[in-house]
Amino acid sequence: MDTNDSSTSHDKGAVDLNNAAEFGKVRAARSSDIDGIVCTLTSAFLDDPLWGPTFPDETRRSEQASAFWRLLATSAERYPWSFVTERVESTAIWIPSGGDELTSTEEDTFEDYIVEIAGRQVADTILAINELFREARPSEPHHYLSLLATHNQHRGHGTGMNLLRENLARIDTLGVAAYLESTNSANNERYESVGFRRHGSFATPSGHTVTTMWRSANK
Repeated sequence: MDTNDSSTSHDKGAVDLNNAAEFGKVRAARSSDIDGIVCTLTSAFLDDPLWGPTFPDETRRSEQASAFWRLLATSAERYPWSFVTERVESTAIWIPSGGDELTSTEEDTFEDYIVEIAGRQVADTILAINELFREARPSEPHHYLSLLATHNQHRGHGTGMNLLRENLARIDTLGVAAYLESTNSANNERYESVGFRRHGSFATPSGHTVTTMWRSANK
């Protein structure tokens, strides 16, 4: 879906999983973490240059966005690829190669769900954005970083990028590529610092540019 993290990083390339302790406490997400994950996602993307304006009613933005992120985070629980820092300061949600963000049932009801939580205008905007994301996604096998976020109260301490490094170490052991979309250009260099390269870009209906990024498999 997208990434928005304001942590800092200076490391490059592949990561050694044996040294993961240096990255802080990272663990697999549990069902009991969902509320914390949704809170972190909502906080991180509230003022995102793409996702903030997608919910134009500022008085209801947090409420509407929270319901949107909850659907994605809950759906991803069926894969063992959601991770958090110890107190859910940061979260990363991956869709493994061959997987989908939503189940077929969720896809069938997605439009009605967004209309219910946020109205027709927001639903049309999200549907258009999602279609652009689908069209841009490479066909080559890869693990897809659907969401990476750090709660606003915990930005600037490197927790999000440390979480990403740890996750990439896991992916490297599988010999699989990784892919993400960056909705905030301020983060592009951070992703490049851990081995991602700019793959392409596209403009959303609002004119905002999204950068797609690819990290080749480290075999």
